[in-house]
Amino acid sequence: MLNAAFIFIAGGADPAVNRSTVETPSVCLTAIGVSTYEQGVEAAIEMADAGCTAIELCGGFGIRGTYMVQEAVKGKARVGAVRFDLHPGLDNKSGDEIF
Repeated sequence: MLNAAFIFIAGGADPAVNRSTVETPSVCLTAIGVSTYEQGVEAAIEMADAGCTAIELCGGFGIRGTYMVQEAVKGKARVGAVRFDLHPGLDNKSGDEIF
């Protein structure tokens, strides 16, 4: 079974509260909401240390935020990203402009 995470960034999100896990016969996916790149890094490390092998970041993580997560998990998980040049949930800005 693939153990995966989707980390999304949204104002006011609390990773301790804003999380949910969905299990199918082939994938266990945990979605975690964070409000900063630093919280995203912490959530990614937590998931990688728990055996998660695939982490997908929402489009709110810019190039810098994606790099921060990639470096933090130190190869324990593959990191991918949904891409928006300008994210509609972040007032049409890149997360790199905000965080």
